[in-house]
Amino acid sequence: MTDPAKDHAGLADTFASRRYFKKFDTIIRHLTRVAAAMQAEGRLSKSDVKVLTCYLMRLNFTFRALSMKYLMAGRDTGRFFGSLAMDKRDSGFPVAAELMTMANDAQQAERHLGNMASEEQLKDDMVRTIIADRTVPSKLQFALSQRLYYQELLKGQLFWTQNDPECEWLENIGERRRRFLLHWAAYDSQVNLPVIYLMELEDSGKVALPKDERRWPEVQAHLMAQALAGLKLVTIAKGFDEDFDDLHPKQLRRYHVGPMYSSAYTEQSGPLHQVLEEAEAPAGQDWALAWTLEELESEEVREERSGWFGTVEREIFALDPFGGRGADTGATRTQRAIILPQRPFQVLAELDPPGFGDVQKFVVSEAGQVLRY
Repeated sequence: MTDPAKDHAGLADTFASRRYFKKFDTIIRHLTRVAAAMQAEGRLSKSDVKVLTCYLMRLNFTFRALSMKYLMAGRDTGRFFGSLAMDKRDSGFPVAAELMTMANDAQQAERHLGNMASEEQLKDDMVRTIIADRTVPSKLQFALSQRLYYQELLKGQLFWTQNDPECEWLENIGERRRRFLLHWAAYDSQVNLPVIYLMELEDSGKVALPKDERRWPEVQAHLMAQALAGLKLVTIAKGFDEDFDDLHPKQLRRYHVGPMYSSAYTEQSGPLHQVLEEAEAPAGQDWALAWTLEELESEEVREERSGWFGTVEREIFALDPFGGRGADTGATRTQRAIILPQRPFQVLAELDPPGFGDVQKFVVSEAGQVLRY
């Protein structure tokens, strides 16, 4: 059994750390454009794009906060504060422990800020140190970076290891029957990747789900306990269907954001590693991001006896009919995509490695253009 810690790398160099965060800022902006392009093609619904964009922006705010925390990584600041730990082998993203620490810091952000000098005071002190002492004010720079970090945490709207379910009304289907969209997300600690879930369900309860003081907390707890990338969608949906007799899951979708491949930071094996090595793309364009969508749909409803005289609805889910893969994937269909800049795409097209034939390729430019192949 391999030691996960050996797959983690600390970005202890200042410039490597800043390039890493800049790269992710670029990637996430491209991701929102890809989602918009997929909506324009009719491949994603407007509600899906709205939810995805919200979580991607939260992810961006999280990276922004971490970039402030580690702004002075590798510099002599007078105290040891570590460096960002990233998963160089499997995901290319920060390890989940970074987000857990950040959540703890957020709880105490107000107290920390109350004990710190103001942003203006720190900047004034830095100028005086440069002019009077003719030295680089590393300690003051560090203090300012930590202040900016806590200020980012205080703003909120970050992507945490667990992002509890939210419920949005879609339509009333009939008397005492409503359709809702539930969405939630997790930063899976097993694979160090963000995973986003969307479920469309019909509610036949007496009280609308988000206003139900009994069911809504139970639903939230149930879904977060099942937010594991290793669980099949059909397992999650069936468990939910059986635990809540008056909630009927009609669609469940799961987006896996990542892994991120970069010749400068990651050591993943496989065709993409070779593609990025041969592309020799300039800084900021030497990356590729995988993006996977799993979908599960209910194809019919059957009634089961419940108690002495009652009946309950149970969903029958459609599994992938091609090649008997449905039982393996636990989904109705799976769409794999990869997002990458022009030069890596050209090398990918030339090498044409096996396994990429059914993968959608989204090629992005610095100008914000998105092309699909």
